[in-house]
Amino acid sequence: MREFARLDRLPPYVFATVNEIKMEARRAGEDIIDLGMGNPDLGTPPHIVDKLTEAAHKSHNHRYSASMGITKLRLAISNWYKRRFDVDIDPDSEAIVTIGVKEGMSHLILVTIRPGDVVLAPNPTYPIHPYSAIIAGGDVRGIPLGPDSDFFENLMHATHQTWPRPKVLILSYPHNPTTEVVDLEFFEKIVDYAKEHDIMVIHDFAYADLVFDDYKAPSFLQAKGAKDVGVEFFSLSKSYSMPGWRVGFCVGNKDIIFALRRIKSYLDYGIFQPIQIASIIALNGPYDCVEEIRDTYKSRRDALISGLSRVGWDIKSPKGTMFVWAKIPDQYVKMGSVEFSKFLIREAKVAVSPGRGFGEYGDDYVRFALIENNMRISQAVRGIKKIM
Repeated sequence: MREFARLDRLPPYVFATVNEIKMEARRAGEDIIDLGMGNPDLGTPPHIVDKLTEAAHKSHNHRYSASMGITKLRLAISNWYKRRFDVDIDPDSEAIVTIGVKEGMSHLILVTIRPGDVVLAPNPTYPIHPYSAIIAGGDVRGIPLGPDSDFFENLMHATHQTWPRPKVLILSYPHNPTTEVVDLEFFEKIVDYAKEHDIMVIHDFAYADLVFDDYKAPSFLQAKGAKDVGVEFFSLSKSYSMPGWRVGFCVGNKDIIFALRRIKSYLDYGIFQPIQIASIIALNGPYDCVEEIRDTYKSRRDALISGLSRVGWDIKSPKGTMFVWAKIPDQYVKMGSVEFSKFLIREAKVAVSPGRGFGEYGDDYVRFALIENNMRISQAVRGIKKIM
């Protein structure tokens, strides 16, 4: 069998093991409630779908598009940032459309680091954050993140202990999977840190709108001087329930945007133009559809948290994301997250994501994705009650 160099540093996908057991149970006729993968089940708002359909019927939209995104979409991105965060974005030099955040971040890391360069990323975190660097030949230092950890203190310690000096810091708040949130003061400290250590900052803002209990997520670019040191990614996947559409964008430092624009010009012709046109309608359109999506996730969060509390599994209610990050109950914590996730499928008929899949510091946790309705969540709680 051939060996492929880029795969040598990629370990087996942890989630695949749990998914295999889930599929075996389903093939055997068992009803497994899947709260594992963060794949939104809510449909895209109708006015966005209608615009896609209209644009798709026009043959001139079937041609190659622009790898950096069409002008009107970049203008909509700029206006969206101004309305939401009072941040000025030049649509020509400070904004670029990406094929979702995973593509954009992977290509940005590929063009900005050399083999052996050090990238700092939280641990645990969304897998593409560290693995984008590993695929590009970089080295990753995981910074412990969680409710019992001071991330900024850990970041400073890692920076002073790392040689060669780190080149990039990847952040994401509200954070997947830990659901940790921050305030604007945190980002201001990050900007000062990045300037002092000459580090580029990439902030993944995918869950900007999925926030609860009067918490408002700040944009990294609201921090003074943020555009001097970094960029921010946003995705329409969660806010507008458009995961399969693969629409994201990156905004911020014009030199970093130029680098991403340059490499994308070699690699792709952009997103199918009708999707970009529909995305303009999403960003410029009414905000009530986003609020309805957020309210649905809040209702599901409350149902899961209160239900698990009733059966003896107390979990802190998250202020953001579409997830619940749950410490494994004391009687099962020695199993580790992978074996406990398998156990939940077998005994409770509930599938979750093992925390180990997000990094070694997540092994005492599992992640629930709020992708089932309240009735199914209640059924999941009844299944979990059996093991508690």
